[in-house]
Amino acid sequence: MQRLGIIDRLLTLWIFLAMAGGVLVGWLFPSIPEAIGGMSTGATNWPIAVGLIVMMIPPLAKARYDRLGPIMKDTKVLGLSLLQNWVIGPVLMFGLAALLLPDKPEYLQGLILIGLARCIAMVIVWNDMACGDREYAAGLVAFNSLFQVVMYSGYAWLFLGVLAPMLGLKGASLTVSVSEIAMSVGLYLGVPLVVGLLLSTALRSQRGHDWYSNTFLPRLSLLTPIALLFTIVIMFSTKGEAIVKLPLDVLRVGIPLLIYFVVMFAVSLWLSRRARVDPNRSVTLAFTAASNNFELAIAVAITSFGFASGQAFAAVIGPLIEVPVMLLLVKWISRRQAPATHPAS
Repeated sequence: MQRLGIIDRLLTLWIFLAMAGGVLVGWLFPSIPEAIGGMSTGATNWPIAVGLIVMMIPPLAKARYDRLGPIMKDTKVLGLSLLQNWVIGPVLMFGLAALLLPDKPEYLQGLILIGLARCIAMVIVWNDMACGDREYAAGLVAFNSLFQVVMYSGYAWLFLGVLAPMLGLKGASLTVSVSEIAMSVGLYLGVPLVVGLLLSTALRSQRGHDWYSNTFLPRLSLLTPIALLFTIVIMFSTKGEAIVKLPLDVLRVGIPLLIYFVVMFAVSLWLSRRARVDPNRSVTLAFTAASNNFELAIAVAITSFGFASGQAFAAVIGPLIEVPVMLLLVKWISRRQAPATHPAS
């Protein structure tokens, strides 16, 4: 597994402590999440946005952008990613929500929003920890982000406004526009992508490849776990009181999420290997498909249904389940894979 500096070996423990600490802070000091919620502009909460952006910069700074050209011409991998992200993922989440939460329409709608939000942030971290292909991760994230801008609103209308009522479930309509989704993608992906590209291009040119890879990147990489822990504390504090007061609701929302993450990862890995994609790229495809853009799902839920809504509650439970599941999958796939290293960075 890729080392993440001095806290790598205890990262799983720190993440669970950050989750617990965030919940505890939100439960004991409700004024803190209220203050955090007030630091928002439209659908963007700035403490969370800063944490996510900083967290993504080191992995994106490690990518070799001069290798992206051939990646974007790899039609087999791009086709698999589209199938996994825009057919299997949304349909699987919709089916699980309809099957397990037909009596909880707000939670059902929240889960559907998660299933439609394909990952553009955390997947970079999970892929890097599991020694997936960095360049393919950057390429696939950018590729799926374009589809997210174009398709999210239409998919939300289809699944929430058409398919749910057809099955006798309570539907809903969204107040989020394509431009707002584009702004979210631009913020969470565009900003760290530009910073990572500038760092990689400028510093490699000025200081040389060896200094950049062996001196600068190890120091920069410390930002990822620190920003990850910060983001987790902030996110979990915003729903700490609700999580403590509604443990059965957390369980009911968590069960379909747990099934979804594991099944998506397994199916995506199986499809990739059946298509004879090499192991590192199969790992990248699997994490890209199994992870979700919880920051977008939360933003859409809050904008459309309100900060205290059941839809927002379900969206926040997403990372509560995703973070530990992805960590376990990182450990599992790292042990299964033969020792591998990234291409020279």
